[in-house]
Amino acid sequence: MDKTDERLIAALRHDARSSLSDLALHLGLSRTTVRARIERLQQRGDILGFTVVLKQDVLHDPVRGLMMIGIEGRGAARITRQLHGLPEVRAIHSTNGRWDLIVELGTETLEALDQALARIRMLDGVSTSETSLLLSTRKSA
Repeated sequence: MDKTDERLIAALRHDARSSLSDLALHLGLSRTTVRARIERLQQRGDILGFTVVLKQDVLHDPVRGLMMIGIEGRGAARITRQLHGLPEVRAIHSTNGRWDLIVELGTETLEALDQALARIRMLDGVSTSETSLLLSTRKSA
């Protein structure tokens, strides 16, 4: 991936519905070049798809947080399965370093988030956790 591909991806992240002509004008490329680059990025698996973020998606979760979880022993797969069943869980990430999992949570209220955190902390094998509230989002992929 070169600098032009990176600029193209940045433009698509800003507005994935931009026309090929608008992208070409913005990037200083031909329409054919933009189409070929997008197709190549898709074929290589760099671009997996396009999505829509609705206003109601953001409003649905006015309280959002990241919960870092430490797990005893080899319970990560079991705990991940249990987390999948919780309606407040938006995403589960495995990671390296101090934490075994990072869980994205979303709720309507702080009280609901507190209840979700308590349920997660009670899962057998969760040894430690730390949670950060997300106050604002400046850029979302």
